[in-house]
Amino acid sequence: MFYQERNNVEDLKNQAFYRFLKRTYALHTIAFAALLYVVGGFSYIVWVLGVAGTLGYHGTFLVNSVCHIWGSHVWNTGDLSKNNWWVALLSFGEGWHNNHHAFEYSARHGLEWWQIDVGWYIIRFLEVVGLATNVKLPSKDHKLKMSFASLNKFE
Repeated sequence: MFYQERNNVEDLKNQAFYRFLKRTYALHTIAFAALLYVVGGFSYIVWVLGVAGTLGYHGTFLVNSVCHIWGSHVWNTGDLSKNNWWVALLSFGEGWHNNHHAFEYSARHGLEWWQIDVGWYIIRFLEVVGLATNVKLPSKDHKLKMSFASLNKFE
């Protein structure tokens, strides 16, 4: 399977704030490291940038490894992505990986009431207080289209 150039972030490319962040990314990292050093010395740099950064990357790798091997395949995504409850608990909802593959635009990965998704709870709070707008969720029609039941609808 060959990946084509991604065009799903065109709306971000049009916003000056995100273009600024892309151009000045290294400066933000250096400024943050300097702030950490001023506040707590070299040990803060090690723990916040080194250890926390390493744990963050390992969490990402965990989701992308485990959730393509173990779990339940709920949606007809045409790939090996799976939902894994214990990864979802460790990664604040990212373990509902098959949901994410089925509805990549969705701010909510835990689509069922029992699927704990801390990331969604935070986004929902930000929406309620007015700091997040235009939050996207899958429609009932899109869920029906992605369901395995929809495979049999033309028989």
